[in-house]
Amino acid sequence: MPLTRRTFLKSSAWTAAVLSTSSVPKSIAQTERSRTSAATQGAASIALVDTNVHLFEWPFRRLKYARTSDLAEKLRHHGVRQAWAGTFEGLLFKDLGAVNARLAEECRREGNGFFIPIGSINPMWPDWAEDVERCHNIHRMPGIRLHPGYHGYALDHPEFSRLLRLATRYGLLVQIALGLEDPRVQHPLIKAPNINPQPLVALLKDVPDARVQLLNSWQWTRQAPARPLLAMRNVTFDIAELEGVGAVGRILDGKHWYYGGQVPLERLLFGSHAPYFPVEATLLRMFESPLSFPQMQAIMETNARRLIARA
Repeated sequence: MPLTRRTFLKSSAWTAAVLSTSSVPKSIAQTERSRTSAATQGAASIALVDTNVHLFEWPFRRLKYARTSDLAEKLRHHGVRQAWAGTFEGLLFKDLGAVNARLAEECRREGNGFFIPIGSINPMWPDWAEDVERCHNIHRMPGIRLHPGYHGYALDHPEFSRLLRLATRYGLLVQIALGLEDPRVQHPLIKAPNINPQPLVALLKDVPDARVQLLNSWQWTRQAPARPLLAMRNVTFDIAELEGVGAVGRILDGKHWYYGGQVPLERLLFGSHAPYFPVEATLLRMFESPLSFPQMQAIMETNARRLIARA
């Protein structure tokens, strides 16, 4: 049975409470529960992996789930069993070695492997290669996360090419956050433009073993020069900023209104961009598309576990 937005909403806690009230005939409540039971049981069996979260304080305003324990509780409440965690401190802090050490310790403190630390690297700083080495050899991180908009470089910069090659040699997944917020709402002293991924098209042909995940990337698939990335097997995408009703199903079918091209199922991953975005928004994005259970399981769990297993 396809899992739809209607199915999800009817099976949520608040709907169950409404259906349990005396104002709803028992026959209607029983019919709705039986209609969704198979689908919700299937959804509950997915060990959801969120590939795009950040820990600690967003520099520009207070977020509700900035505390690690609060974020973990929120994610677990919605069925997340593993979250790949970068750190907001990686945006503006200069000492990324200390930033990554704190991230690794915070993830260990949460315990049970719930948060998987993803280190921050700035190839514009001196000794960035040592930061990559520490992420791999000391902190045993499976990947690194880049924020080129905040660190002041484009993806055709020679140092980025060096970084990609070094990370590939270590077997690290490279997550590239093409943006974190709409530039129109940024602090007036901060100029952190969304980054064009088009230079990756040529670079990834030269580094075919690289594994790149583009985060918050969908506005760029509207641009024809970047569309070849949709067909490259070593590039995956999260769905945090995928817009439009039924967008996940439409991008799988190649029928989205303004995102060009078709993305194979095995290259879409669940990513919420929490706590900047509410995790519920990405869950609804999944459930409002008429996806089959195998499709949903691939996006929400299997693809991520396969990708990180290669690290």
